[in-house]
Amino acid sequence: MTSRPDFGFSPGELRVLRGLRTPAGIQKFLDAMPYHLANTAWSPRRVLAERSSHCLEGAIFAAAALRVIGFPPLVMDFEAEKDTDHVIAPFRIGDSWGALAKSNYTGCRYREPVYASVRELAMSYFNDYFNLRGRRSMRTYSRPISLARFDNRCWMTTDKPVWFVAEMLLEIPHRKVLTAAMIRRLTTVDARGIAAGLVGRRRHAPAPGR
Repeated sequence: MTSRPDFGFSPGELRVLRGLRTPAGIQKFLDAMPYHLANTAWSPRRVLAERSSHCLEGAIFAAAALRVIGFPPLVMDFEAEKDTDHVIAPFRIGDSWGALAKSNYTGCRYREPVYASVRELAMSYFNDYFNLRGRRSMRTYSRPISLARFDNRCWMTTDKPVWFVAEMLLEIPHRKVLTAAMIRRLTTVDARGIAAGLVGRRRHAPAPGR
């Protein structure tokens, strides 16, 4: 019988990751972590040790956890206007896409695997992606990128920051989601929508992501 790869994780770390079992289990684990506001780029191993993450670290952690349970380790980036970028970990079951994410905004987290294309998945975040002035700020999305390209840099288990993932996401092509005319017609989110989107939000310091 072929043994499963450990990807450099310790037996104890693997027990935790394999115990998450499903994408929804990984998201539940992410949701239970405090959202921290430090300017860091922790590896999945460090996230496991600290039991905390922000947007970028949460997506990278989710990609690693997905890999351990049998999915490709994918991440995907959204760019915004007058707002911070957002990074998610997409996954596919059959022909349908879903996503895992850590976010300081209620509506920018998990997506069920019900979307027929990457664009559909990306656009599912549009209405909930707004800045503190209530302006809908998402403007572009990238294709899903496999973090396996960084296996030679031990991205899952290194003790060093993994800023190279963020740098890669800045460099890859992104697709626009709106025309100039669409942008001019955008409305702002009402007070109830803003309040709902900010439930539980951490404040007082900038973070590298949403």
